[in-house]
Amino acid sequence: MKKWISMFIIVLGFNTISAQAVNIDKEKLLEYYENQRYADAARYLESLYPQDTQDVKALTQMAYCNMMAGKLPEAEKNYMKANTAEPNNLSILFSLANINSRRGNAVKAKTYLTQIMQLDSLNFSACKQLAVYAETPEARLSYLKKANRLNTTDPDVAYDLSMAYKELKQYQPAYDVLKTAIAADTENFTLQQAQLPVANLLGKYQEVIDTGKKLMKNNTDANVINEMGQAYFYLKDYQTCATLFKTLEDMGIQNEGTLYFMALSYRELKNFDLAAIYAKKTIEEGISKHTAVYYTVLGGIYEAKNQFPEAVTAYKRGLTFDSSNTINYRLGLLYDLSMKQTKNALSYYNLYLKSKPDPEKEKDQITYAKARIAALTTSK
Repeated sequence: MKKWISMFIIVLGFNTISAQAVNIDKEKLLEYYENQRYADAARYLESLYPQDTQDVKALTQMAYCNMMAGKLPEAEKNYMKANTAEPNNLSILFSLANINSRRGNAVKAKTYLTQIMQLDSLNFSACKQLAVYAETPEARLSYLKKANRLNTTDPDVAYDLSMAYKELKQYQPAYDVLKTAIAADTENFTLQQAQLPVANLLGKYQEVIDTGKKLMKNNTDANVINEMGQAYFYLKDYQTCATLFKTLEDMGIQNEGTLYFMALSYRELKNFDLAAIYAKKTIEEGISKHTAVYYTVLGGIYEAKNQFPEAVTAYKRGLTFDSSNTINYRLGLLYDLSMKQTKNALSYYNLYLKSKPDPEKEKDQITYAKARIAALTTSK
């Protein structure tokens, strides 16, 4: 330990202090450092120099001791003096940025980091830290991209950059950034877990399952289970999907999304009783912008069970949350084909067409609705 601290002090430049004819008790200073008595070390050094000293080595040494002791105002004063005496010293500028960051002064921290970048445009650390203080998503993305180019394997930058890409719905770049960082650190579970939702969005379902199984050996994580459950659903392994999400429910950490996938899975498995139960649970879990979709699913489940009045009720409840094209069309079909109520069928077919469905995406539905309106009107 003494050997390491001695080397540390040499690096800081304590040996140069003797050039000013200042006698330092090195053993005392070593003892302070060994016992992490940084405040005592700072006071000792301050007792050796006049307050107006311009000796950069001495100032930075006192500043460092004060910073380690948590005396940030005193540390900043020392570093400021050192910066005046020796401008554009990257180490001093980084220390000033660090102090201001710890004190919550983002403006000053950003100022020092920007100055560093002006002196060294390829400084990875400064670029990485500036991303934290970026005022817009675009600026943050720009700093993170540059930092990632400077160091493609840094896990923090890779993670933050992938999240920034994901927010912008740029899923392939998000995936690629994480893939590179993971290749450099194959045991970084945080990065692998971050990659799962991106891989799902890119349709890499088997990869999500394979990675998820490895991660589950290390730690049973709800987020991993969630992503694996979705991957199994998209691979049409509905039973495994339902089983995984049931695990989350048993743990008491279900949400409307997991319950929704359970409802869909049980519907695909033709277990309509459970499908209806979980569709209701989905609705109860939380009213959201997706509530109309949940009621649409519930209505479809009731249709599959030939419970047509219940299906009508579910669809109409969905319409109270969103005047959905899909629900109006489904109600038209239900009244037309299953319940033989021509008047109601015509009403909902017309409501569907008046809601201006997408002529490209819903071309077949539009054509069918128009044809049924013509046929039903003629048969009156």
